[in-house]
Amino acid sequence: MRALLVSASLLVGLASFLFFIGKDHIQHVVTSTAITILSQLNINKATTQTPHLQATEMSVSRAIRKAFLAVEQAEGAGARVRRSIGTPQLRNLSPFLMLDHFSIKPGAGFPDHPHRGQETITYLLHGGVDHEDFAGNAGTIESGDLQFMTAGRGIVHAEMPRQNPDGSANVGLQLWVDLPQHLKACEPRYRDLKAAEIPTVDADDGRVHIKVISGQSHGVDSVRDLAYTPVWILDLQIKPGGKVTQPLPAGWNAFAYVLDGQVLLGKGDQQQPVGQYHNAVLSQEGDVVDMAVDAGAEGDARVILIAGTPLDQPIIQYGPFVLTSKDEVYQALADYQTHSNGFERAAGWQSEIGKSMVR
Repeated sequence: MRALLVSASLLVGLASFLFFIGKDHIQHVVTSTAITILSQLNINKATTQTPHLQATEMSVSRAIRKAFLAVEQAEGAGARVRRSIGTPQLRNLSPFLMLDHFSIKPGAGFPDHPHRGQETITYLLHGGVDHEDFAGNAGTIESGDLQFMTAGRGIVHAEMPRQNPDGSANVGLQLWVDLPQHLKACEPRYRDLKAAEIPTVDADDGRVHIKVISGQSHGVDSVRDLAYTPVWILDLQIKPGGKVTQPLPAGWNAFAYVLDGQVLLGKGDQQQPVGQYHNAVLSQEGDVVDMAVDAGAEGDARVILIAGTPLDQPIIQYGPFVLTSKDEVYQALADYQTHSNGFERAAGWQSEIGKSMVR
């Protein structure tokens, strides 16, 4: 039996991250859906290659497979998180590994921590968050902005909230997306998407407003080349009495997270109400999602609709390392400890923004 001794220095290095993700765990989930993995050269062009999808009279509405409340919990010093993917309720939904709806006040945050083998997508809803990594990348995302980070073979970075003038918390969503096996050793990279760059479209005579962050909606295409794994992200604001039918790529896994209000998901006798802070996992069968808000509702509903191509590969996760075998996880731990194979620049590095949390 192969064994790996993890030194105290490695455990200390991971401690600042593990308060955020919860208990360490190694999990093994093998998805049953077979897909054709795009080549490394062309995977960025997945959105470009997707034809424009339109709802027709023959369209089949996706039903809700499972809906549940993302329970708020304390994380670290002052942070509050509603986690709906990456919990016993929903361990994985390939290619999605984790979804956190976070609220972080100044004084809390996520100081220096590593990643390997996944992409993270951060959508800031309110406030500002600084980021800094061991390659010299640094910057800030603010309300409405997104950051797409590809960890690839290895990154160490910090994410810290800004001080808002009114003292309010910094609120947003962070989604972890698995990388195809042949891209897990790619070079790390960032892509920022500013709020002003996100195309929008209105539907149902203005009763539905859609931010097309990634993917397509009602003839509008998003900005491209943001993430390696093909993912669609749509932010929908639906007024009372509004309704919308949104096409999705066939066979992709999809879910809807309700930020505000209550939305009616599905069609006919399969329609169900889904309340605030609930995650509704949709069936793979069907090519559209029907959403509506009751005409008598007290206010608008806001829904984040996310879909992605499932990956036919094992998921072996140990905290911030997501690989496809236990041996690869052991290797990631050793590489981080010895500052090698992608973690060379971690030796002696410390972020400036994370120093406020160093005691």
